[in-house]
Amino acid sequence: MTNDASNGPATEGVRLQKVLANAGVASRRVIEQYIVEGRIRVNGSVVTELGTRVDPEHDLVDVDGTAVQLDTGKRYVMLNKPTGVVSSMKDEKGRADLRRFTKEYEERLYNVGRLDAETSGLLILTNDGDLAHVLAHPSFGVTKVYIAKVDGRVTAQTIAKLTTGFDLEDGFIQADKARLIDSSAGPRGGSSLVELTLHSGRNRIVRRMLAAVGHPVTELVRRQFGPLHLGTLPAGKSRELTKIELGALLTLSRQESPAAGASSASGTEHARGDSQENE
Repeated sequence: MTNDASNGPATEGVRLQKVLANAGVASRRVIEQYIVEGRIRVNGSVVTELGTRVDPEHDLVDVDGTAVQLDTGKRYVMLNKPTGVVSSMKDEKGRADLRRFTKEYEERLYNVGRLDAETSGLLILTNDGDLAHVLAHPSFGVTKVYIAKVDGRVTAQTIAKLTTGFDLEDGFIQADKARLIDSSAGPRGGSSLVELTLHSGRNRIVRRMLAAVGHPVTELVRRQFGPLHLGTLPAGKSRELTKIELGALLTLSRQESPAAGASSASGTEHARGDSQENE
């Protein structure tokens, strides 16, 4: 970031109001007012000079505390992955993969983390490797919400056990939240719908947790990823994130990793999620 000085204008970077206008935040005139009012930060510092210049590829900018993506070449897509599709851009076994959902986009998109073939729901596709690295890596603990249909009638005691926690073969685990949505009787012991909120990125953790408490999963869908909600998006359909959704997602990623976006070290390959959760 550079500022125009009294002894001559800075020549590096692009004027902040121009960059933010190109990003669709507001008109240049409105953005200039935001700057004067101290509502904009660059790399964590409030700026009030109208001559402020930024590097769109490296500087981190937020308006009223909400992060803004300055690089208009970045793409962010929400997909409701259907069952029967593997979370890969090219499956070596020839199974249905994610390529069919990215053909309409010029950019080369990759999935953030994974859902197993028999799990449906919210999957993010992007060419922003820095953001993808933060969101997909288990160490950052981004919250996910799942709805599971399970065998048997789940009791209040079972819900309590899920939130209190217990040991699996790879260590202790507990849900951030759990609630019973519905339970019905049936010829084979009935079935239940359970909502689980987790930040763990362990392999197939939802299925393993529910199996461990005696209720194997028969259907599983991820309804929420961080601040993003699947809403009414039909299975097999995708859409670009709204500006509000993108702002919330970028803000989350920068809170988790302040350096995200300021370094190219992570690269787009992190978006592939090769070693991340596979619910």
